[in-house]
Amino acid sequence: MTINQVSSGLTSIIVTTYNRPDALRRVLLDLDRQSSDAFEVVVADDGSTRETADTVADLKDRVGYRLKHVWQEDEGFRVARARNLAVLESEGDYVIFLDGDCIPLKGFVEGHLWLAEPGWWVRGTRVSLRREFTDRVIREELVVTDWPLLRWAVASVQGDAGGPVPLARFRTQAFRKRRPKRWQGARTCNISMWRDDFMRVDGFDESYTGWGREDSDLVIRLINAGVHRKEGRHAVPVVHLWHASYPRSSSESNEALLTETLDQVVVRARLGISSHLSKELANQDGEA
Repeated sequence: MTINQVSSGLTSIIVTTYNRPDALRRVLLDLDRQSSDAFEVVVADDGSTRETADTVADLKDRVGYRLKHVWQEDEGFRVARARNLAVLESEGDYVIFLDGDCIPLKGFVEGHLWLAEPGWWVRGTRVSLRREFTDRVIREELVVTDWPLLRWAVASVQGDAGGPVPLARFRTQAFRKRRPKRWQGARTCNISMWRDDFMRVDGFDESYTGWGREDSDLVIRLINAGVHRKEGRHAVPVVHLWHASYPRSSSESNEALLTETLDQVVVRARLGISSHLSKELANQDGEA
């Protein structure tokens, strides 16, 4: 599939955030520097304070794409639910998931569309920035989206960023499908798929609360449904702004859910996006 076949429709970029408006601002502004403009952005807000809403409102008239903000009550780490709600508000037939602390580099959207293919999900990569350099990027509004590979190599040597190799670009399909059933290493900070494939497995499983494993669960169920992994390495990298580690108090229960998904070859989410559709229909019936 070529980029022209995909970009004739709308792409939805779901950007997850929680109380980090400075990083979110950087990400939303850098999305406005993309070469492709046939996309919308929906911010999936997992209960942030008013400052995040104000940041999104301030940028709506400044960016060239349609920008939406979907917010839910802060009841702990519920990113699976936040992303499902954002997808319901989106209108694209292709969906890219991006975290609100991951800066998309030049050609990010174009690269995902170039890789897009029905029956395949795309796993992107990231390079992490160190804490001090992250502060500089935000404070000085450094535009790193189109830095050449050599500049990233210098940043790596200086200790500002991880190794630059994942940022190298190779426009080839040659090695993309060599591990079609590998789920390990896929993170929702940079992943894409067709909306129909996402809906086929009922979206994210909202049974996962607290940090971790909701992204692994999604791609395992996609693979179980016959939707396989396509490697986005050297095509759609992002740079990850530093943040402190999240509490992992729910890791044991989330690991148990993931083991069940693997052992029972689960396809549809236990508590998925369809649960919100059912509530919406019930509310409409009540109003009739």
